[in-house]
Amino acid sequence: MMIDPPIDKMIDKVGCKYALVCLVTKRARQLLDKDGENLNNSGERAIAAAAREVYGDKVTAGYED
Repeated sequence: MMIDPPIDKMIDKVGCKYALVCLVTKRARQLLDKDGENLNNSGERAIAAAAREVYGDKVTAGYED
C-alpha cells in the first residue's frame, strides 16, 4: 500500500483517478526506458519515483480538447 505521497492529494492535483493512473504509469515507463539501470541501483521502483514526481509537481497532466 502506497502511503507516501498521499494518493488523495495527488488526485486533487491531476483531477481524477484515471488521469492519475495514466500519468504515473506513462512516467514510470519513461523512467524505465531512460534510467532503468539507475533505478535498479538505487533500489527505488519506477512507479514510486513517478508518483513522487507527480506529487512534487515535476510532472503535470496536459489535457487536449
